[in-house]
Amino acid sequence: MSGAPYRLKDDPYSSHSVILSRLGAGRGRRALDVGAADGFLAAELTARDWKVTALERDPVQAARAAARCERAIVVDLERETPALAGLYDAAVYGDVIEHLSDPLRVVRDLNRYLAPGAVVIVSVPNVAHLTVRLSLLFGRFDYGDRGILDRTHLTFFTRRTFLDFLGRAGLAVRELVVTPAPLPLVVPERFHGPWLSALHRFSAGTARAWPGGLAYQFVAVCADARAPER
Repeated sequence: MSGAPYRLKDDPYSSHSVILSRLGAGRGRRALDVGAADGFLAAELTARDWKVTALERDPVQAARAAARCERAIVVDLERETPALAGLYDAAVYGDVIEHLSDPLRVVRDLNRYLAPGAVVIVSVPNVAHLTVRLSLLFGRFDYGDRGILDRTHLTFFTRRTFLDFLGRAGLAVRELVVTPAPLPLVVPERFHGPWLSALHRFSAGTARAWPGGLAYQFVAVCADARAPER
C-alpha cells in the first residue's frame, strides 16, 4: 500500500478531487484516511479543517503523514485492525482496497468506528477498462509500476463487482462517480495546454457515457448501511 509512487492527483476529474469535493469542509470533524501513504490526501483534508487519523503500513511513510495530520498509526491491515479511540465522521479508502488480499474484512472491521451519519468514500481502478480488455484480446495481462495493473494490486474490480463488494461490506452507495484516464499524469508536462484540457474533458464525458468500459476509476460515496439500526 505504501511503496507505490502515489501523489495527489489535483486535476478536476481525478478521484482525489472527487473525494475532497464530496467531503467538503471538516468543521472540526474526524476523518480516517486508510492507507494514507505519506499523508498527501490527509494534508488536504487537514487544510479543510478535518481532524485526520492516518493508517499506514510503512513506518517511514507514516512518519511523514504524522507531520501532515492529527495522528498517524503504523498498522499492517493485512494482519490486524487497530484499536481506535472514538468514532469518525468520515472514512476514506483512496486507491487502497485493491492492494489488500481481503479488503472485505478490513472495511467491515473499520465500520465499527463510524459515527452515525458518517460518509465513507472508496475509490478503485476499473479492471474492465477498454485498454485492459484490448490487452486481454491479444493475450496480454502485463503488470506495471502504477495504473490499473499496478503490480501491487491484489484484488480487481469491475463496476458490478465493486457495487457488490460495497453492499457486502455494509455500505449503502449514495453516489457512484467515474473518472477518466489521468491524462495530466501520463502526458509530459511540457505538452500540457488547452488541447490537453479539452481532450481530458472529452475523456471524462465518454467515461460517464460508458462507465463499464471507459471509466478509469470508480469513486463510491457511501453511508453506513447499519446506521438506522443504531
